[in-house]
Amino acid sequence: MTEITFREALTNTLHQEMARDENVIVLGEDVVGGTGNPHVEPDFVGGVFGVTAGLYTKFGVERCIDMPISEAGIVGTAAGAALAGKRPVAEIMFCDFMGLCLDQLMNQAAKFRYMFGGKATCPMVIRTTYGAGMNAASQHSQSLHPLVTMIPGLKVVIPSTPADAKGLLTTAIRDDDPVIFFEHKTLYTISGDVPDGDYTVPFGKARIVSEGEDCTLVATGRMVSFCENAAQALSEDGISCDIIDPRTTSPLDEDAILDSVEKTGRLVVVDETPPRCSFACDVAALAASEVFSSLKAPIKQVTAPHSPVPFAKELEAAYVPSPAKIKDIVEQTVNYK
Repeated sequence: MTEITFREALTNTLHQEMARDENVIVLGEDVVGGTGNPHVEPDFVGGVFGVTAGLYTKFGVERCIDMPISEAGIVGTAAGAALAGKRPVAEIMFCDFMGLCLDQLMNQAAKFRYMFGGKATCPMVIRTTYGAGMNAASQHSQSLHPLVTMIPGLKVVIPSTPADAKGLLTTAIRDDDPVIFFEHKTLYTISGDVPDGDYTVPFGKARIVSEGEDCTLVATGRMVSFCENAAQALSEDGISCDIIDPRTTSPLDEDAILDSVEKTGRLVVVDETPPRCSFACDVAALAASEVFSSLKAPIKQVTAPHSPVPFAKELEAAYVPSPAKIKDIVEQTVNYK
């Protein structure tokens, strides 16, 4: 085990997988950070968030490719390369721009295996950032994982720790289906112990963050640590919580969620997306339909409001579900009569 940051876990994994398999390539806007610019040394930047640093120097221009500012071009190129035998890892700088390549994702990559009768695979990964908390305003702060989770044929991954960042990205690169890999911008600098060497985390297997008896908390990405903070405060009042991190929203580990709700009888789902047609709605509906008789209180959802993400710091802080709000909702749920 080595303690490294979330960003370093991703970078190291890209280096590891590109060295392991010559078919793995990386492409996107500024993933090199200077190709063709005489005033900037190539590889100096390594992407806007620094995740692809060092790849160009080690693997060269044919495997680390700066692309034009065209999300449709990036994803279309990745899908074509995947059909031709490569394993592309493409970067969409912000998930907010995913609308520009939705046709390539939804109508092409996601359907290749199905429409060609299982004779074609599309082993590509789309890395993208999401989430509020950095005052990047409405067009660079959304959480759009529900948008792609509902598309059959796509696998959707949301790591919350450096260890899962490594294990899940390794699995994603080696998977034969298209994977959308969401990285919360505020998590890049967090540190944690990461297994050394070859390490994978299976899709569809939730992480049981903590165990308790009074309430089940289900959360993804940044919201997992918020739930941990809330659970710590709740424990001082004698309330213990199961915290479940699904890791992947497609496939979803339904059994882990349902088993926990059957045990605690209460469910609070925490998600950074707006409430309508959200991941929180999906989990709430699952529990309501499958373990309704076990519920001791109404299911609660802690989400962002149905609003664009504000730019002002104070408004953005109010927009994002907070540990204090999570604690308050859990207390209401546990004390429900």
